[in-house]
Amino acid sequence: MSANAPDTDAIAAKAVELVQPDTVVGLGTGRAATAFIQALGAKVQAGLRIRGLPTSEVSAELATKLGIPLVTFDDVPYIDVCVDGADEVDPNGDLIKGYGGALVREKVVAAYARTFVVLAGGEKVVKVLGERGKLPVEVVTFALTPCRKRLEALGFPSALRMKDGKPFVTDNGNYILDCRTTAITAPADTEAQILAIPGVVGTGIFAKMAHTIMIQGTDGSVEVRAGSAK
Repeated sequence: MSANAPDTDAIAAKAVELVQPDTVVGLGTGRAATAFIQALGAKVQAGLRIRGLPTSEVSAELATKLGIPLVTFDDVPYIDVCVDGADEVDPNGDLIKGYGGALVREKVVAAYARTFVVLAGGEKVVKVLGERGKLPVEVVTFALTPCRKRLEALGFPSALRMKDGKPFVTDNGNYILDCRTTAITAPADTEAQILAIPGVVGTGIFAKMAHTIMIQGTDGSVEVRAGSAK
């Protein structure tokens, strides 16, 4: 994850205002989530009592450095609020996530949160999901080849994500296939089709999950939208 970025400072500060004392907070992964964790860490150092449940080892390391106490699902019955970023936000409040490689853990934490808050810069807002041309899909390493074939048959040709000349490996020990996309007009149906492929662990489609979406403009203003979660 990168350092705190200017285009996410305002939404990070606004999101921290939603965090109540003595709650469990899901800690996302990526640039906007980093800004939020740093803002939250400052509040903890000032006396705010919360516990964090991170979506990645990178987020866990950052939170620990900032003095945020961490828990696991073995320690808590639920998460009060999860705050994370997004790579695409459509007009319906549905998302594509996973450019940072933590899509499966991000989805698990978001799904067990009573409130899921998404932070994004204006450049992440799209007219239709898939507009930025990439949909991450996490697959078990054993099934890499058949998963690629099945995805291509569904209209999603893919490339194995690489890092430092080697296949990128998620915190779950899996690979990520970055699928080329055009318009994804029925996100929930598309996700169901992909999840039906044996060996697929999860997709970057987050349909009907976000409760609140905060969009930061280039002037630092923050627009708060309703998400697609019921």
